[in-house]
Amino acid sequence: MFTTTLLDWFALNGRDLPWRHTRDPYAIWLSEVILQQTRIQQGMDYWLRFMQRWPRVEDLAAATEDEVLREWQGLGYYSRARNLHTAARQILARGGFPTTISGLRALKGVGDYTAAAIGSIAFGLPAAVVDGNVYRVLARHYGISTPINTTRGKKEFAELAQSLLPTDQPALFNQAMMDFGAIQCTPTSPKCVVCPLQETCEALRTGRIGELPVKERKLNIQTVRLTYLYIRCNGKTAIHKRPAGGIWQGLWEPFLTTDSPLLTRATLLCKDVKHILTHRILLADFYFLEVQEPPTLPDDYIWVEEADLDRHAFPRLIELLLERVSH
Repeated sequence: MFTTTLLDWFALNGRDLPWRHTRDPYAIWLSEVILQQTRIQQGMDYWLRFMQRWPRVEDLAAATEDEVLREWQGLGYYSRARNLHTAARQILARGGFPTTISGLRALKGVGDYTAAAIGSIAFGLPAAVVDGNVYRVLARHYGISTPINTTRGKKEFAELAQSLLPTDQPALFNQAMMDFGAIQCTPTSPKCVVCPLQETCEALRTGRIGELPVKERKLNIQTVRLTYLYIRCNGKTAIHKRPAGGIWQGLWEPFLTTDSPLLTRATLLCKDVKHILTHRILLADFYFLEVQEPPTLPDDYIWVEEADLDRHAFPRLIELLLERVSH
């Protein structure tokens, strides 16, 4: 009943997306990685640009990490781009895309959800996807209050989704689940009045739509202060690449300091610019200083022409700060 109704709904209401007109695993994988933490409207443009610039996985593998990060700029969660690039080289090294769930899972940055999406859509593998949309649809329809971010919850929902999957139509079922959660059974204001599953929805029957799915609160948010100094010297400025192991790994930023004597001569452009990450709130102060002679900076800083800054990939916060300099 659930599966049949869902597929009937999808036949009438499914979204027409460009990566659904192909079974190319590269195109499908790229769409899944871009759409993690990204709305379709925004992700579509990035997918089209990536596919135009690097139409095959071999092309992406041949790119430099800087080129990939630059193309990714503005999407956030940059580890996705780094993992995408690493995985492209893994695929090239093994001679092609893996065609099993375990093989797909072995790629850098590919988890259970992405492996199931690629496997089912590109190769017809009978693997059910489980993401936020799927958790929400199943929790509401079946009245499941097990927290979705616990080991028990993940196992319970994965087994339920797999049990509902028609093995002869895994791609259709997975895409239907994604779209049903995105269009019909939305996080807020779901369209229950016109829902084809309303007669069997446990959350609707018991008035628990707003309570499900359940998620345990565990997040510990830290506030981090950053002080940046943009130094202009004869049309150049100093930037450095963020090191491995922290936020924004591989991206560029201006001179980051807390106590440089240069600050005493600098002009404050903006203070406490707020930028929210998953586990951190960043508060940035941004200073500007123009000098005739380049000051001594740590060895990892390089001087680049201001006109060439757009050849480097910057975090969104730094982009906002750099806009202040140009005004």
